[in-house]
Amino acid sequence: MKRFKAKWLAIMLAMSVSLVGCNTATDNGNENTGDQGDNAGGGEQVTLKFAAQNDNTPATKALIEEFNKQNDKYDIEWVEMTNDSAQMHDQLLNSLSAGSSEYDVLSLDVVWAGEFAGAGYLEPIDVRMKEGDMNKEDFNAGSMASGNYKGKQYTLPFFPDLGLLYYRKDIVSKEDASKLDSGSYTYDDLYGMAEKYTGEGGTDAGFVYQSKQYEGLTVNVTEFSKGYSDISGGLETMRKFSTAAFSPKNILNFTEGEVHTTFEQGKAVFARNWPYQFGRIKGQEEGVNVTVDNVGIAPLPNGGAVGGWLLSINKSSKNVDGAWEFVKFAAGPEGQKIMSTQGGYLPGYNALLDDEEVKSANDMLTYEGFQNALKATIARPVSPNYSKVSDTIQVQAHKYLSSGEGLDDASSAIEEAVKTE
Repeated sequence: MKRFKAKWLAIMLAMSVSLVGCNTATDNGNENTGDQGDNAGGGEQVTLKFAAQNDNTPATKALIEEFNKQNDKYDIEWVEMTNDSAQMHDQLLNSLSAGSSEYDVLSLDVVWAGEFAGAGYLEPIDVRMKEGDMNKEDFNAGSMASGNYKGKQYTLPFFPDLGLLYYRKDIVSKEDASKLDSGSYTYDDLYGMAEKYTGEGGTDAGFVYQSKQYEGLTVNVTEFSKGYSDISGGLETMRKFSTAAFSPKNILNFTEGEVHTTFEQGKAVFARNWPYQFGRIKGQEEGVNVTVDNVGIAPLPNGGAVGGWLLSINKSSKNVDGAWEFVKFAAGPEGQKIMSTQGGYLPGYNALLDDEEVKSANDMLTYEGFQNALKATIARPVSPNYSKVSDTIQVQAHKYLSSGEGLDDASSAIEEAVKTE
């Protein structure tokens, strides 16, 4: 009997130890706190996967190398994605929708953030920002708004892009140029200037912008309507420009390509386009007839719609704490300086706009008008169904611009589409 009791106690003790071990493992895997991959016990570094597009500059590689050099706990591995935005979107969506943890940190086009956050794929970062004394005001406003869904922040800027007004400063008076650079003018003022200067310096167009039925039209509606705060007014102003005597007859078929070609060939006084156009002019690409010396850059009247890319964390990551450490570094002053000085990217961290090294790496930052434009960015609609929202905006706006009829219906349809869900 004693021998039976001894055996029974031994068995129970073994089972108890086994259960304690199982419970410990289960607890470590239940909460997504980043502890799963922690090497607090002094083990090897934890490898984190960063899904980001290919980079033809040395910036992203240098960013990762610097983080890895400074960090003895986490090691970032760059998973180079395609530069085809649609393909990258689908690749990430397939992984995230399956609950995969194959990527820890994600680079997102600004218009994907609402979709991925709304689907529950991204980790909110508000609490982490507060704990790290990081303020939203420290970063590009439009980029931050693009990653804010239902009051929660899910992203920080990787590198922003924005809509700008280009103008011929060899044609526009110094007084008007000063007004443009400051941003203290309206679309009505711009219309008046376009009328005033068209025909000078060999120009035959006053103002050109993206107005074909595609994503570029959504961007322009965002800008003309001041972030959809005045949809009817914005559409009416767009119609006024598109039917003006100084506008090309085929303006409603203009994309970025037609805009930069018209301006670069010296045919337009004003053009709404992205920063890449400056690079084409500076590099004197084939067909470019204007020179940098004759080109000014200014904010758009209501602010420029933001483009570019954002940094986010996969909610299914097994190392959320580590992912946050990289996001914080990459979006912070040190990481953004690397991206700006080694890649020529625009900094999403506002204090760097006055940094001399950053300015010397990007000529546009020496322009007063460009600096002001960076401080006045706005976001396109943030929605879990962005593609559907954008399609509605494009169709309704183009229908009205083409015919001049149905303003109320178009405005109502767009207003309904952009409502926060």
